Amino acid sequence: MNKPYYLFLDDERYPKQVTWANLPLVEWVIVRNYNEFVQKIEEEGMPVFISFDHDLADEHYNKAMYDNREYNKLYKSFKEKTGMDCARWLVNYCLDNGLKMCNYQAHTMNPVGKQNIESLLNNFNNR
Repeated sequence: MNKPYYLFLDDERYPKQVTWANLPLVEWVIVRNYNEFVQKIEEEGMPVFISFDHDLADEHYNKAMYDNREYNKLYKSFKEKTGMDCARWLVNYCLDNGLKMCNYQAHTMNPVGKQNIESLLNNFNNR
């Protein structure tokens, strides 16, 4: 059994910089992109808690991303994966391994991305 851990997904920030979200005051394992996210969970197992950023690369920082009408068009054009891709992977990981979802929140400043991540994970929990 691996040691319990808290996972923080963000390309730039550190947990102490996320003052707008109520993050637990714990020691965090920080991952900066999709590949690190997947690798950490595959190596260490399911964390106790995950805090998600949505925009994980420069190409994601487009103000139009914050508009529901433009989100899908822009999302499909990305080369780099987002926090939403991480959330989708996590749902599949839980399904494939018969696991319950850990606690989570989206601390992203992208309101559409936040809604999409939390809706996906909430829907998984409510199935």
